[in-house]
Amino acid sequence: MSASNDDPASGHDHDHASSHDCRPAFGWAESVRIALVAVAALAVWFRWWEPWQHASVIGMAGLLIGGWPILREALENSMARRMTMELSMSIAIIAAAAISEFFTALIITLFVLVAEELEGLTVGRGRKAIRELLAFLPREVSLRRNGVICTVSAGELTVGDAILVAPGGRIPVDGVVISGHSFTDESLITGESMPVEKSAGTRVFAGAINQSGALEIKTVRIGRDTSYGKIIEAVERAERSRAPVQRLADRLAGYLVYFALTAAALTWLLTHDMRSTISVIIVAGACGIAAGTPLAILGGIGRSARLGAIVKGGVHLETLGKVDTVVLDKTGTLTFGLPQVQQVLPAPGVDAAALLEAAVTAELHSEHPLGKAILAYARTQAIANHEPEQFSYLPGRGISARRAGARILVGNRAWMSDNGISISGGPAANVGSELLVAREGRLLGVITVADTVRPEAQRAIAMLRKMGVRTLLLTGDNRAVAEAVGQPLGLQQIEAGLLPEDKQARIAALVRQKRTVAMIGDGVNDAPALAEASIGVAMGSGTDVAQESADIVLLGNDLYRFVETMRVARRTRRIIWQNFAGTLAVDLLGILLAAFGLLGPLLAAFIHVASELTFILNSARLLPRAGGAQDAQSAIAAEKRPDGGTAR
Repeated sequence: MSASNDDPASGHDHDHASSHDCRPAFGWAESVRIALVAVAALAVWFRWWEPWQHASVIGMAGLLIGGWPILREALENSMARRMTMELSMSIAIIAAAAISEFFTALIITLFVLVAEELEGLTVGRGRKAIRELLAFLPREVSLRRNGVICTVSAGELTVGDAILVAPGGRIPVDGVVISGHSFTDESLITGESMPVEKSAGTRVFAGAINQSGALEIKTVRIGRDTSYGKIIEAVERAERSRAPVQRLADRLAGYLVYFALTAAALTWLLTHDMRSTISVIIVAGACGIAAGTPLAILGGIGRSARLGAIVKGGVHLETLGKVDTVVLDKTGTLTFGLPQVQQVLPAPGVDAAALLEAAVTAELHSEHPLGKAILAYARTQAIANHEPEQFSYLPGRGISARRAGARILVGNRAWMSDNGISISGGPAANVGSELLVAREGRLLGVITVADTVRPEAQRAIAMLRKMGVRTLLLTGDNRAVAEAVGQPLGLQQIEAGLLPEDKQARIAALVRQKRTVAMIGDGVNDAPALAEASIGVAMGSGTDVAQESADIVLLGNDLYRFVETMRVARRTRRIIWQNFAGTLAVDLLGILLAAFGLLGPLLAAFIHVASELTFILNSARLLPRAGGAQDAQSAIAAEKRPDGGTAR
């Protein structure tokens, strides 16, 4: 309800917002106050008990009970030299009571109380979406203390605790692996498109999914200090931030209050009609702007959070609504991060089945994502599994196995070189990560494994085109891979082989062309480009990105959720400008009618109530629907993938 025309650079806006943040939740006291004012209004209307001719006892009692919170806030704002609607409404209430319009004064009071509580309830709905995201982390944790394994509440964890995470479990803390070997899906945290190998000494992040082996982890950060907690804090800060359009709304609302008081003074000087003068004060109101604008921004942020998009501030939501160019990274953004066999390329004189059979034998006991992709493909080709007699794995290189006395090697080119395998004249892979297979010193061939393009990516790009948004792909991959992904999706421009600084330079050039650019990347290698863009969007939630580079963080790697968030941002801007135009039109028309005596105080109050509630409810349309609390969690859960990984 409040509006301020203070300089946005001053501390007043923040203080004022904070005072509203501290408003108590709707409870029995507010319910009783509103009910008493409503009963008092009915008693005055039906004249249940009026012992005095020119003053209503029940009316004055109702005004004292209901009007005190409004008057108190008006006094606080006036002492801080803030022009707010509470001050304007207090003047209107006192003036109406002064001419014995107690029913009108009570109606105004009732409206202000109901509108304040409606605003509080709707704001609470928006913030509930953020609180529910915290529940996504495990509530109970297995840990080792004094050599004993026990289960405790996540709230009882302390830094230094050794926790145990079973396969399939979600990691509840940021920490360092003490023992164990596994692969974790960190798409929620770092934006990494494929699971990351973890062993003793490597870092893990809260919210990541442990996929294969058991891990013992030393706790480094817990709760709000974790990567995931930092994201939640970013959203909470966003709720308190003020977009330029909101500052404009506050300033405009303050000007409307001054205009209404000036119009009332002129009306009195020209007509000497107190009823018309008071009607001018009553009918004018900028609550639709003052309350509707922050409510719309909060609704947009809350709805985005339900979609799985963390918008760090109202300014970013506003900018997103103006984006006309979207620049995308490839890995983890357009691709699904699910490794699948793309090519089986046997060496000359080698049968494809023999190549696959050797690879399956070596990979049978492997936990590496690429190995599991080969096993899955071999099952579709009815390739038999043979148990290896010996098995060893060198991280970053490959596998050495033995079957029927023959040594089998599977790995990258460096692994073949280390073992003296000649790969000259062998088949060359075009796209994806290549796994070379050799047996008894002879190269059998190459198996390529690559990401698959996300099925929703095509729909997302098509929707962006329909919205009139230009789309570009900037990637560090080679041209063949980039075109294989980008051309079928209909991207308007594809550039490959780019270093991070190259991407940054491309973004800077677009911004210089006066384009509003959204950059979508993984938040790590693309950090410079994310910072350079008008809006940086991280696919996943990298720790550095959540704190520095990205303005919007997508929980999960679904590109279409970005498109939906962009539509929410555009809808938010439309609703705010609808409220601007509607409030100005109603206020100007109402002031003119009241000044000429065509509106009495009661009708002026009704117009004020109806219009402002309309604008507040118009903004409330953006708030997340009840029952959608699991939308973001469902989106993240849908991102769980089978093991995948990079080339060894």
